[in-house]
Amino acid sequence: MANFVLKGHICQSLDERHLGIRENHYLVCLENRCAGVYPILPTKYRGLPMTDYGDRLIIPGMTDLHLHAPQFSFRGLGMDMELLDWLNTNTFPEETKYADLDYARTAYSQFVAHLRRSETTRACIFATVHVPATQLLMELMEQSGLVSYVGKVNMNRNAPLYLAEPSTIASVRNTRLWLEETAGKWQRTKPILTPRFIPSCTDDLMYRLADLRAEFDVPVQSHLSENYSEIAWVKELVPTARNYGDAYRKFGLFGGDHRCIMAHCVHSDTLEMEYMRQNGVFIAHSPESNMNLASGVAPIKKFLDYGLKVGLATDVAGGSQESMFRAMTHAIQASKLRWRLQDQSVAPLTFDMVFYLATRGGGAFFGDVGAFDPGYEFDAVVLDDSNLDHPQPLSVRERLERTAYLGDDRNIYAKYVAGTKLF
Repeated sequence: MANFVLKGHICQSLDERHLGIRENHYLVCLENRCAGVYPILPTKYRGLPMTDYGDRLIIPGMTDLHLHAPQFSFRGLGMDMELLDWLNTNTFPEETKYADLDYARTAYSQFVAHLRRSETTRACIFATVHVPATQLLMELMEQSGLVSYVGKVNMNRNAPLYLAEPSTIASVRNTRLWLEETAGKWQRTKPILTPRFIPSCTDDLMYRLADLRAEFDVPVQSHLSENYSEIAWVKELVPTARNYGDAYRKFGLFGGDHRCIMAHCVHSDTLEMEYMRQNGVFIAHSPESNMNLASGVAPIKKFLDYGLKVGLATDVAGGSQESMFRAMTHAIQASKLRWRLQDQSVAPLTFDMVFYLATRGGGAFFGDVGAFDPGYEFDAVVLDDSNLDHPQPLSVRERLERTAYLGDDRNIYAKYVAGTKLF
């Protein structure tokens, strides 16, 4: 168990609308959890090892609620396509390569190395349909020191024959095998059930996945209401459902008795929002991906006002970078365009709000994560913004905002996950 003290400028979300700054304060870690932030170090902690980071900024680690590890290899390509064309042109041909473990090791090693150097300390990750490659990714994530959920993808229809699982029986059998071999195997890396989306899974497969979810007590991640053509497709496939979210709900894969993440929710209507609120479903907001694939802009301020659970996501490779700083920037920019061009009843996001989404908002999926409150798991990122020169004096808050807009992994000076220092 790690026990130590960090000193620097402590920056964290107090709530979804307010950022708290504590300059030259002490941050205490006891047994891998936060024990408090203090202007003067209490006597009882003065014997602990201390690292003084001087004028640097210390923020909570960030949670990426949705990204696709096998897509990392083609990030930045096909950004002139819409979702379904992009899947068929780029995603599916690339994902089939992960049947080759040598290729998977090369590609996933690059992905994990980049994620480790980023602001992200925790992530929820899609793999592919391939069990050996998914287990390999989980091993690499465990070695990275990051905390993650990784999902073997399920898809037995509406996908190329070279990638789709041949039957419901095969998909369930492979998923059971994967769960049996990975549930409880690692300390930091856990399985998450991952039907790609309803168009890729038959009704009988969805019901069987719900049975597996209950048997192994694992969370669920998938996609919801990303674009209009997808929503229309789901209506044809599940005509008895009142909306896309209701389809997941009918299959037993929409929260309530289990944790659940739905990515995007760009076009969720009021009824779908109510289902999400009733069932505690987390929304993974992926602003750059939604712009790149012409899906639209989710009304995140409306979701927050409605009391929904919302976090932020890069959605690589729909999003071009693994940086949560870039995701924060895109979230603000997209919300301003939505407000100006589409619906002035939903206010744009502020910096305080997107910082909340990246830390407390998404971190809540993992429990007490994403802040420095007493008892929270100790995830922290130390930022050095000294290379972002400026002629005028800036407050600590201004420096943090500027680093989020202008910085990259060169500004990440140190990183701690669950009390363990990674670098």
